[in-house]
Amino acid sequence: MNITVKLFASFRTGRFEIESRDYPPGTSVADVADSLKLPRHELGIMMINSRHVKLDRLLAEGDTLALFPLLGGG
Repeated sequence: MNITVKLFASFRTGRFEIESRDYPPGTSVADVADSLKLPRHELGIMMINSRHVKLDRLLAEGDTLALFPLLGGG
């Protein structure tokens, strides 16, 4: 299935901003993060089609997944 993946902030470093990628049916948000070597403890906001989701959420054909790192500062 074809998924559009959008990366934000530090996740773009050495990767990409937006890219269409093919994944097998049953792929979760965690699977995508792992395939991109994004440390799970650094994942902040995760959204599918502009809705907040958790790591175990499964993706569907045509979904857009946005991944944001945790925000720091004070």
